[in-house]
Amino acid sequence: MLRKRGMQVKQYDVLRDAKKYMEAFLQIKRKDGKIVPLRLNSAQRRLHETICEQEKAGKPIRIIILKSRQMGFSTLTEALIYHRTATRKNVSSFIITHKDEATANLFRMSKLYQEKNPVRPMLKNSNAKELIFENPTKNAREKERKPGLRSRIKCATAGGQGVGRSDTLTNVHASELAFWPGDIAETLSGLMQAVPNTPESLVIIESTANGFNFFKKLWDDAAAGLNDFVPFFAAWYEMDEYRMPYHGEELTTEETELKAAFGLDNEQIMWRRWCIRNNCGGDLEKFHQEYPTTPEEAFIATGAAVFDRAAVLLRMAAVEQESVQDGGAACRQYPRRGRFTYKEKAAGLNHILIWDSFFAENERGEVLLFREPEAGKPYTIGGDTAGEGSDYFTAQVIDNITGEQVARLRWQDCDEDEYSKQVYCLGMYYNTALVALEVNFSTHPQKVLEYLRYPRLYVREVFDTYTGKFRQSYGFRTDSITRPVLVAKLVEFMRDNIGSIHDRDTLAEALTFIRNEKGRAEAEINEHDDLLLGLGIALMARGQQTMQAEAGKAADAGGKKVKWHADMWEDYYNANEEGKKRLIMKWGEPS
Repeated sequence: MLRKRGMQVKQYDVLRDAKKYMEAFLQIKRKDGKIVPLRLNSAQRRLHETICEQEKAGKPIRIIILKSRQMGFSTLTEALIYHRTATRKNVSSFIITHKDEATANLFRMSKLYQEKNPVRPMLKNSNAKELIFENPTKNAREKERKPGLRSRIKCATAGGQGVGRSDTLTNVHASELAFWPGDIAETLSGLMQAVPNTPESLVIIESTANGFNFFKKLWDDAAAGLNDFVPFFAAWYEMDEYRMPYHGEELTTEETELKAAFGLDNEQIMWRRWCIRNNCGGDLEKFHQEYPTTPEEAFIATGAAVFDRAAVLLRMAAVEQESVQDGGAACRQYPRRGRFTYKEKAAGLNHILIWDSFFAENERGEVLLFREPEAGKPYTIGGDTAGEGSDYFTAQVIDNITGEQVARLRWQDCDEDEYSKQVYCLGMYYNTALVALEVNFSTHPQKVLEYLRYPRLYVREVFDTYTGKFRQSYGFRTDSITRPVLVAKLVEFMRDNIGSIHDRDTLAEALTFIRNEKGRAEAEINEHDDLLLGLGIALMARGQQTMQAEAGKAADAGGKKVKWHADMWEDYYNANEEGKKRLIMKWGEPS
């Protein structure tokens, strides 16, 4: 009796532990047609651990999976849903796919779990793609005495009218969401309304990428923390079987860089080469979409890429690996994220003074510093202000000698005055950098910098139709003449100096910068190009800034900058150009 009770306790533990249950009782059909016990591969184990983390936290399970082909995530998800439905009472589970063939495949998978399961629950006959775990008897008394679980798994294809809306669902698997027919957002919204927001509920969305549709928006929102879905990405090289023998073949430059960036071996590179040639028709971008190395690689833009996507993706991988440390005592890690703090006061009717500014680190700050300013080195700032079709205020700081990106600002829903003051502080921090702000949609940030008497502003020539002469105006204007030149400079820079870009967001914008059907270079629909354009403006403005370090540029002993007080700033602003130089020599470079 004790032995029997011990066996019952052990079986109960297995029934409650999803991984133990799956590997003890469930079987799958392999690609070669053999029926074998389910054993999780490394990618499946990592997904299962992610799900367990949400369970342990007492949260409703919400996962969105961006995957490569044939990694087994549908197999694991069906196994989890089968376990959660076949071991509990009154559970309603729903599996929805993009086409009838896929629906039939997943239903056959669930049926196989049931047929080969030695501890399977009672099953009621059904002609639909549905498993109903009830007593199949027609004897009402027997059914009342022993009803079964009264749980069910239903499979359906997206595109039907109101699919899933009338149910109350415990578990949902939305398979290949990016390929659903019809209005994907509306169909998914209807399903989500049917799932209670309780810790017992589970929703797993998985798909390979399909361009820039609703699935990408859902993924981007999850990655940004704007919804409750946990983003889970699996690269192709996580699959142990994705490798082929290496016989000393010479690797291309791209393959060598890929090996270094992701720690791949030659056998994995040989499989990648074989897959591109045989499974993707020699189309590298098709491989990126079907077997991505990074999330960005998966979402292929629908237009012609302006930049070399392979080079951008490799640089993004390198940026992830970069770790730059300040040699000072603090050994600060870069990039540093934060925002400038400062003091200000009115200085007459015509301007205000900003002084005593310093960079305060803040994990939610809008400014990233990749390199600290060097004494005497010239810098240039290009700024793209939020306007038509743009959500962000941006500023890019480049080393004017090398063009290297040293800092960037990116701010959404920003007050124009505060943006201008942050640019002011950023410019002063980088040795009174030349500042060029776009003035297409709003001249206010430029006017604020003039009001603050920022000492080094970009100047353009404007033809005055009244006088018939050219006059000088502050700020950069993007138009039919300057925009093509700006894009050309960006293309040249990204081709020759992509290693000088340290910001992942800037590189991400480069991936989705395309030429539309009319040949105009712009961001893909629903994407952004604010950081790219800011960088382009900085490159365009470089000619108005020196490209040599200024010998003997003043700094206090040890090369550090000096904090100026309000009276010093006032004297500086009231001096002519020669007087300003003398004051800097006297007091030191302002911080």
